[in-house]
Amino acid sequence: MWYVRGYCRRHFHSIRLLKPSDNRPAVPVIEGESVLLYANHPSWWDPLIFFLVAQKLYPDRMNYGPMDATALGRYSFLKRIGFLGIERNSWKGAAHFLRFAKAAMERSDVLFWVTPQGDFVDPRQRPVDMKPGVGHAAAAAKHGWIIPFAVEYPFWNERLPEALVAFGTPQRVELHQDLDATQWNKHLAAALEETQNELRTAAISRDTNVFIELAVGTVGIGGVYDITRRIRSTLAGQRFNPAHEEDPS
Repeated sequence: MWYVRGYCRRHFHSIRLLKPSDNRPAVPVIEGESVLLYANHPSWWDPLIFFLVAQKLYPDRMNYGPMDATALGRYSFLKRIGFLGIERNSWKGAAHFLRFAKAAMERSDVLFWVTPQGDFVDPRQRPVDMKPGVGHAAAAAKHGWIIPFAVEYPFWNERLPEALVAFGTPQRVELHQDLDATQWNKHLAAALEETQNELRTAAISRDTNVFIELAVGTVGIGGVYDITRRIRSTLAGQRFNPAHEEDPS
């Protein structure tokens, strides 16, 4: 994770968490509870961002998540930080997923991350469609929280993109025991879509005041251009700020 943190800092301008709204906490309180987090899936970066956010906000939790076994074979380092290989589109893979999910929902020291869209999907695509696995996992759970999580990677005013994330309204398993797997899937898809819509609005605004900055990445353009700007600032007796949006030029 030390390597992953540095890797993400080099490739993002910042990682920002959306502040709370009237019905949604910025950071859900999950102490002593089992938790399944399910998220949209816009990019290869998603699992790294999931675990970085989790380690920042829930450092005492272990993180696990299913991933396509073929893809995991290409990125074997992900096995070291908690990803579990699952065969896609097979009964064997579905059975393994449910076994892992059930085990996670019996523990209070784990965060279990799921990307139920299956494939990469643009974060603005609507409606939000999800594979049935997360609905079956929810129907099989006896207690705990199931929490939507939205992520986007927009370019704002800097060379590198922002990683924007938001927790949705936590869903208490005990309050929805009457839902079957199909109903759970529709309920959870609607909650994720609501979370994505709220994050989309904030991303379009480019307003940093509606976010909490979790980590700062690389700022500026680098190379000869930033060296020149630094020299100019020094000669003018000014403090050099590599951020593009504060560049007087």
